[in-house]
Parts: sequence; structure tokens; C-alpha cells
Amino acid sequence: MSINSYSALKRKLLFTTLGLSIIPLFVLGYIIHSEFSQSYEEKLAGNLSLVVGNKRDSIDMFLNERVMQLQMLADMHTFSEITDPSKLNSLFEIVQRTSHYYIDLGVIGQNGEHEAYCGPFALQGVNYKNAPWFNQVMRKGFYISDVFMGFRNFPHFIIAVKRREAGKAWILRATIDPDIFTSLVRNVRTGKLGDAYLVNSECALQTPSRFGDKVLSKTRLPDFGDGSGVEIFHWGREGTEFMAGMTPLSMTGWRLVILEDPIEELTPLLRTRSLIYALLAACALMIFAGAYFTTASVISRLQAADREQAAMDAAMMQSSKMASLGKMAAGVAHEINNPLSIIRESAGWIRDMINDGEMDGIAAADDLQEAVGDIERHVERARTVTHRMLGFARRMEPRQENVDLNLLARQTVAFLENETLHRNIHVECELEQNLPFISTDANQIQQVILNLLENAIDAIGENGCITIVTRMNGSQVFMDIHDSGEGIASEHLSKVFDPFFTTKSTGRGTGLGLSIVYSTLKKLGGDINVESEYGDGTTFSFRLPAEPFVHKEESWPE
Repeated sequence: MSINSYSALKRKLLFTTLGLSIIPLFVLGYIIHSEFSQSYEEKLAGNLSLVVGNKRDSIDMFLNERVMQLQMLADMHTFSEITDPSKLNSLFEIVQRTSHYYIDLGVIGQNGEHEAYCGPFALQGVNYKNAPWFNQVMRKGFYISDVFMGFRNFPHFIIAVKRREAGKAWILRATIDPDIFTSLVRNVRTGKLGDAYLVNSECALQTPSRFGDKVLSKTRLPDFGDGSGVEIFHWGREGTEFMAGMTPLSMTGWRLVILEDPIEELTPLLRTRSLIYALLAACALMIFAGAYFTTASVISRLQAADREQAAMDAAMMQSSKMASLGKMAAGVAHEINNPLSIIRESAGWIRDMINDGEMDGIAAADDLQEAVGDIERHVERARTVTHRMLGFARRMEPRQENVDLNLLARQTVAFLENETLHRNIHVECELEQNLPFISTDANQIQQVILNLLENAIDAIGENGCITIVTRMNGSQVFMDIHDSGEGIASEHLSKVFDPFFTTKSTGRGTGLGLSIVYSTLKKLGGDINVESEYGDGTTFSFRLPAEPFVHKEESWPE
């Protein structure tokens, strides 16, 4: 693409990105705000319902514990014991030490007479036979009264339990401290304008309102159902919109009312809405800047991708050249092998003539014998080179057989034993005992191990160590071959598997050994890598799949 084409594409991407980003941003902001407002109000209602339910349970638990405490005191003592003033005073002191919920404690006989009393009021001998609460407790067995004035002449409520003894009944009655009970009801976090109180069935306050309504004064409530659960209302009171939560108590006929100011609770939402508007404007600017720089980056990457594509095309051409080189290597090797065979046979014929004495008396016979030896040695070297060229070019199909990699390693080490002993090289095998069999070509794998070990021996020279390690990792079987040689320079590591690359001196290597190893492992579904630190040895690690490898026919690129 030309420079003008890149510029036109850049402008098109920039305007498209802005159009598809800014408009949906404002639509999304509106939708998010609407959904968030609704969700926030639902959460407020849910939180209020949870607070009301928890407070109801705590008040019910408080009243139930007081009833159980009085019932236990009555069951543990006889009428004669508990009417003893000293005994009653002792019980009241014990109860007050564990809980300061009571103002007084009294025992009322079956006829309504106050038989014993412990408290700050002069109630000894007062008769409650006609009091509504007396008849209720005699009929039900226990009773929690509404708040009333009574003989004490101040708002209070009592809890009374009945005890039957020897055919007669008597009552243990306690007055609950109204201040403690009021604090129990109002210790709800309701904000600056919220409130919490109890009302009876006639809408009379059983605890004072936070904003001036006194106990026993009438109050107004929203319409509520007859259910036993928590009900949530939006309720206007004295010009303020409240969210009200109400629920009945299980122990009495009272209702718990908790009020919250939703505007106060929604203050974070309102602040968030203003912040959203400011953020939308900032985001629009950021989107413009981001779109510009993103588009510039995309165009830059596109240009880089075009350059990489050109490089890949060049690499593909190079790969094609290497394939052609492989074919040419096979042809050259075949053509050279024929004259090499003739030269070797001729050299052998000359050697036979010398050995048979046909050249006795010729002064140059010894020189000729040496020359024949040189011919045979160089012919053998040439045959080795052509053999490796054929191995590089040949596309042999792998055989599938069960192979014990540990056994192949031991056999290959034994094959090179004379060489390693001659050079004083110690070979150490650390083979995993439970290594599974793999399905592959044993001959080709053994050739891979042999090539790697020969390279390791050449790298060490003399007086060193070679370590062979086999291991299993997931579905792969690994073999690591480490030598204690000088290592490979970092600039050469990326080239070690290239055909005809070698770091050996002239005449000692063709550069085909590792490339043959690489191509063989690839054909078998494996891979190989090398790690080396110059001066600290080299490790070749190859892996093969533990599962059978299915070879797919490939063709050389034309």
C-alpha cells in the first residue's frame, strides 16, 4: 500500500471509531444511571427489610428470655419460699447482677393480693384482682402487658408468669426498666431523620419517638396488611417522604416501626450522578485521544505486518530453495557414489597387486602403498559425506513399534563404549524406572541418540562426562543429553540445526548431523531444543509423544 492509502485508511478508522464510541457511551451512561437508581432503591428496601427483621428478632428474643427467666425462678421455688422477704430480696439481687432489666419483683397470690414485693415502690398488699393483666396471666400462664401507668404512676409494662402449686396458683411479676427497653428498640442506625419505635394495636406508642412523641400518645401509621412478615412502604410524614418498615412481634400485639429518609440514603447516588455527567465529558475527550492513538497504532502495526509478510515470503522462498537443495544433494550424492565405488575398487586392485608381490623391485612400491591408503581413506570420507547428504534429503517413512527409550539409550552407550573409554569420558545414565513404552521407529530414534552422543564426545574431546536423563512429563517422554564440553557460543545457538552449519574445524564435520536429527524428530512427531552456556557445557533435550504418532504424507515444495 502507498502512503496515501495508509493515510486514507487512518482517517476512516478514526471517524468510525469515534462514531461507534461516543454515542453509545452517552446511551450507556443513561441506562446505567436508570438501572443503578432502581437497583439502589431496591437495595435500600432490602436493607431496611433486613434491619426490621433483625430488630424484631432481637426484641422477641429479649422478651422471651425475660419470660423464661421468670418462669425458671417460679419453678425453682415454692410459694412459701419466694414470699419470704429476705429470699425474694436475695433472688432480685442475683437477677440484677446478671441483668439490669428489672425495676422490681413481686409475688401475687391467687386472690390478687401482693403477698411479697421487692422494689422502690410501696406496693405491698396492693390487690390486682380486677387488673386486666391479672386475668390474662391467670388464663394464659404468662403475659406481657401493654405500657400503662398503673399504681406506679409512670409508663411501664410488666411480664408475669403463673405457677401452680398444690392445687393453687400464684404469679411472679416483674416490671421492665423502660429506659433499657427503649434503648434496645432505638439503637438502630437510621440516619439523621430516621426513627424506630413500637406501637400497640390501638396505635399508641409503647416506646417514645425520636422526635418528641411521648409514650402512650397516639400516632399515625400507613395502611398495612395482616401478614406476619416485614412490610415496606413509602410514607409521607410531616412533609418528608420516608421509607417505612413494619412488622408484628410474636410475643405481644405490638408492631415495630422503623423509618428511614430515602433522600439521605440516596445522597451517594445523587453525588454519583453528578460525577457521571462529568466523567462522560472526560471520557468523550479520552475516547477521542484514544481513538487517534489507537488508529495510529493499528496503521503502524499494519505497516509492520506488511513488512513481516514480505519477510515471510522471502523465508518461504528460502525454504523452497532448501527443498531444492535437498533434491540436489540426493542427486549429487548418487552421482558421486558411482565414481567413488570405481576408485575404491581400483585402489583395492592396486593394493592386491602390491600384496601379491607383482611390484617387487619397484622403488616406489612403498610410496604407492601409502598413496593407496590415502585414496581409500579419502574415498571413505567422501562416502560418509554422501551418506549424510542422502540422509538429509531422503524422506523415509517412520515405522510404528513399541520402543523402550531406556533400552535404546543403554544399547547406544554400549555401542560407543570403546570410544568413551579411549577418551576417558564417563557416561552417566539417570533413567526413569517407570518410563512407558512409546510407539515410534526404533532405528531412527537410535540414530538420533547416536548422533547426539557423537556430537557430545566430539565436544568434550577427552576427560569429561556425559549425562543421559530420561523423564516423563504429561503425555511427553523426554531425553536430555548433557556434555561437559566448552559449550556453544550464544550467536551460534540459533544455527545449530541448519544444514551444513558446523563449528568443527575443516575436515571434521559436514554440518548435516543435527539437521538430520531435527528433521527425523519432526517426522516422528517430536521436537528438540538446545541449551548451552559457553564454557559450561551443552544440553540437547528432545521429546516424543507417548501416544502413537500418525505421520501425514508431505511433499517437497516445488
